[in-house]
Amino acid sequence: MATNMRPIRSTIALDEAKALVDAAVRAIDRTERVPLAHSDGRVLAEPIVAAADVPPFARAAMDGYAVRAEDTAGSTRGRPRALTRVATVFTGQVAERPVGPGECIEIATGAPMPAGADAVVIVEETDGEASGRVQVFSPVTPGQNIGPQGADIRRGQQVLDPDTVLTPSRIGAIAALGRTDVLVYARPRVAILSTGNEIVDPGTPLGPGQIYDINRFTLAAVVARHGGIPVPHRTASDTIADLSRAVDECLQDDMLVFSGGSSVGERDLILDVLAARGELIFHGIAVKPGKPTAFGRIGGKLFFGMPGYPTSCLSNAYVLLVPALRRMARLRPHATRSLRLPLSRRVTSAPGRHQIYTVTIADGAAVPAFKSSGDITSMSQADGYIEIPAETDALEAGTIVEVNLF
Repeated sequence: MATNMRPIRSTIALDEAKALVDAAVRAIDRTERVPLAHSDGRVLAEPIVAAADVPPFARAAMDGYAVRAEDTAGSTRGRPRALTRVATVFTGQVAERPVGPGECIEIATGAPMPAGADAVVIVEETDGEASGRVQVFSPVTPGQNIGPQGADIRRGQQVLDPDTVLTPSRIGAIAALGRTDVLVYARPRVAILSTGNEIVDPGTPLGPGQIYDINRFTLAAVVARHGGIPVPHRTASDTIADLSRAVDECLQDDMLVFSGGSSVGERDLILDVLAARGELIFHGIAVKPGKPTAFGRIGGKLFFGMPGYPTSCLSNAYVLLVPALRRMARLRPHATRSLRLPLSRRVTSAPGRHQIYTVTIADGAAVPAFKSSGDITSMSQADGYIEIPAETDALEAGTIVEVNLF
């Protein structure tokens, strides 16, 4: 019987696929202004330059008394110097009079220094009397226990550079300047499209031969975690018309990631749609799971064609999509945490294919967890994965392996 099956006749090495993806990705240029309160994790698109000093005034660094340092010279606990308390200043207040010779003003940490005072005697080195006389037991020098104006940030200083990822502390530095919003690079919008007549939305009764959509949700979670905005689209059926309709909708976003329709079936039509309208950079990687992975460009937008099997799809999302998305979003490469552990039992690998093999961690060892490309529990019940090079056909029990943690 005749068949229209179209096998993947050649594959490229995983490292070559990574290099081709890296060469094709361009960092996003689109910007937007967002409230400072919503800027955590965003990437600056402007330099942050201080328009004023921070703090904007000299302030007491300790609770105590603002004094003229020369009035405390020679003071000891045996022979204290007596000063007259003329006022009290708390934070948010400004002294109404200066400190004159032989005088002091009681002051709280963070309060503006009064005119005439050039130091603060900490309260532990004093004894204030109800009469308003203050005994000073230790001398101070000019500037002691004072936070100078502009000690943290000077006017005109560039506080943060463009392309800086905002963190809580960096947001705090911007808030210290009185800013309420900030210009950042937009998050890439990633269209997520599942294809296939057998795919059904969760919550819908399954018909004969149908399965629930897994990849839409795993891919969306990956995109959201790595700097993008996932934009799920309605599942496309296996017809040229519906696939063309879906691709047109997806091209409104910055990147397209579809799952299914990249294997060898006679109804894998989406690659025909994409190749006819764009450029197919590669189709087929010498990796397990995830051999039928495609990558290309259409309408100036990059697309990834992920395998329909959930483990294959998610594995290659970690290996290929995450680095590409983070580069597009102007984020640093993902820092994968890893552990070196002995393998609990022997593992075999497909000859000539780089294998991504999931494992759990138990009793100080890496325990194989991979079932098959179609089983999501190969990933969901794993703690991470090991990589087995294409030239290695087996790893013996006890081999020290590097476990990349999810």
